[in-house]
Amino acid sequence: MSNHTTPTSRRRFLLSAAAIAVVGATLRSKAMASETTTTKTVRANGVEIATEAFGDPSAPPVLLIMGAMASMLWWPEDFCRRIAASGRYVIRYDNRDTGLSTKFAPGKPPYSMDEMAQDAIAVLDAYGIDKAHVVGMSLGGMIAQILALSAPGRVASLTLVSTTPIGLDLDLPPPSPAYMEHAATGESVDWSDRAQATGFIAGEARVIASTAHSHDAAKTLAFIERDHDRSGGYLSATNHFMLTGGEGVKGKLPGLNVPLTVIHGSADPIFQIVHGKAITDAVNGSTYLVIDGGGHELHEDDWGIVIPAIVKNSAAR
Repeated sequence: MSNHTTPTSRRRFLLSAAAIAVVGATLRSKAMASETTTTKTVRANGVEIATEAFGDPSAPPVLLIMGAMASMLWWPEDFCRRIAASGRYVIRYDNRDTGLSTKFAPGKPPYSMDEMAQDAIAVLDAYGIDKAHVVGMSLGGMIAQILALSAPGRVASLTLVSTTPIGLDLDLPPPSPAYMEHAATGESVDWSDRAQATGFIAGEARVIASTAHSHDAAKTLAFIERDHDRSGGYLSATNHFMLTGGEGVKGKLPGLNVPLTVIHGSADPIFQIVHGKAITDAVNGSTYLVIDGGGHELHEDDWGIVIPAIVKNSAAR
């Protein structure tokens, strides 16, 4: 066999090798960027908001807003890093009365969902972000809608997970009887007692879990105990049960003018699946993704649906 190589073939080989090297360096750079983490305490609106960011600050920003009683840890770290690895700058934060953010005396919160939407704006301001792709889950989805409708210039796209439409006069079904039965037991919980509080939340996680995937009760309880201890307890977080707001955006949802993706589990017992469908019916051009058997949770086995949907929607503009 001849070892003779023409100048042309040599140049082609060198160009191919260079291209492979560039691609490899780019992939390594993205992987390293997704591992970068920044923490920041945002002081605004009379409160302190604990935040954490993942990835390259020059990448398109994605702001994650979590639901009732849930700190930012309920957006799992690996979930955030996977979005960051897709070329996004991901920010999660503790809502008021959760995690390391400001807490108020339990009983009657001196704020509404509208103030919580202002907290989201304060987080963006603190990171020097003019406009972000916003992802909201459950109560966080309601806050995200208020944000998008009251400050449209700050939202580039909206992804809503397991939530209900805000500001529409609709007759939507209540939570399932099984969930209501569980929720009723919350009245007898001593929220200052660690075992009772974590036990109730663990029971809630079981009731709202996916019907398509297994529920790891031990792993869930361990996570809840860690979240509880980081937060210093769940007593103040019960304020979220009494939140109001959204009056200023009544009837405005059909006029939403950003790319919208709605993700909803078919077995969600809190906001039954028609809640998600009602959002997409109200907003022309929206995308509707149903997770078969999905509950009111971010089950890891469903990340293969949720993460690509977030990435795709955040590439719309």
